[in-house]
Amino acid sequence: MTAVILDRGLERSIIRRRRRLGIDLRDEVWDGVYVMAPAADHEHQRLSGDLYTAFKPAINDDRLGSAEPNVNVSDRKRGWRKNYRCPDIAVFLTGNPAEDMGTFWYGGPDFAIEIVSPRDRTRKKIPFYEKVGTRELLIVDRRPWKLTLFRLQAGLLVEAGQSTDDDRLLLVSQIVPLSFRLAQHGEQHAIEVIHHDGRKWTIEARPQAGRA
Repeated sequence: MTAVILDRGLERSIIRRRRRLGIDLRDEVWDGVYVMAPAADHEHQRLSGDLYTAFKPAINDDRLGSAEPNVNVSDRKRGWRKNYRCPDIAVFLTGNPAEDMGTFWYGGPDFAIEIVSPRDRTRKKIPFYEKVGTRELLIVDRRPWKLTLFRLQAGLLVEAGQSTDDDRLLLVSQIVPLSFRLAQHGEQHAIEVIHHDGRKWTIEARPQAGRA
């Protein structure tokens, strides 16, 4: 169900309340349209946090740039709140022309990760990521599980490979020194993150109680 709120007072009241309660962390604005995302489930939050534990040593600690969770990315410096997206992880390598404006990045990351949640519009964000020059985008689907790597070619993010239960292809990034593969860890799905120097992290999916 999609709700369209035409009452500006009610709209402002709802947004203020979400900010006050701290449940607006994944809200975005798409060309002036405020998009309210439901709070990420526990599995989503754990995946995002655990993936960051792999990216931090591979990018930040190795001084290749900055990997950051849940940042605002905009295509404009003035009035950025009119159009921004919030990837789960964004990597800005040294030399990236994007500007850190304190509360948002003006310009796209070199590499971004989006974890799909029910009824979100992750794939509809692809044109935005193309516009801001994101060089690679990894989308993590969970129903069913699959990893899809997109790579920027002639201004378009083109699918470079998928890792699924049927074909656990190793997705090798050309931008960051990491590769990704869907795996099985016990009875749960997992994401293997493999550094080009041999370091490896296994990110286990841990669904919330009551959901397999």
